[in-house]
Amino acid sequence: MALQLRRVVTGHDPAGKAVVTIDEVCRNVVSPRAGVSACVAWTTEGFPVDNDGADDGALRPTGTTHDNGTVFRIIEFAPGNAERNHRTDSIDYAVIVSGEIDMDLDGEEVHLKAGDVVVQRGTIHNWINRGTEPCVIAFVLIAAHSAVAGGKALPAVG
Repeated sequence: MALQLRRVVTGHDPAGKAVVTIDEVCRNVVSPRAGVSACVAWTTEGFPVDNDGADDGALRPTGTTHDNGTVFRIIEFAPGNAERNHRTDSIDYAVIVSGEIDMDLDGEEVHLKAGDVVVQRGTIHNWINRGTEPCVIAFVLIAAHSAVAGGKALPAVG
């Protein structure tokens, strides 16, 4: 599996003219578990977000989520990928870019295909590719408080 992602980042020159500051194939692709490749395209800290500066937000150290910030990550799931049941302290916006995948929510599955979108609101979930082609998903994770159900906090796990 070789996730190839072109990343184009914009900014401003000293005169305030809009320019491209980064145009490259992502170099920070990692494989956190068998059958999964991921690339962080950008991260931010704080709200509202600061659009100034020349630092590369993709190089900021981060976990699955980023406290008081955001993570824009693209993940490729190979057929038969290793499973990871998890919950994050974030609201996640996801777009299925290519392929198909099953999202497991505590044993209930939803089949998703290219063009579908998901709003993940702190629920425990797993991504399972039972198909024959890789599935690519773009995620934007925005820091959030742990979900609460029945008066009980449901913090990040997995």
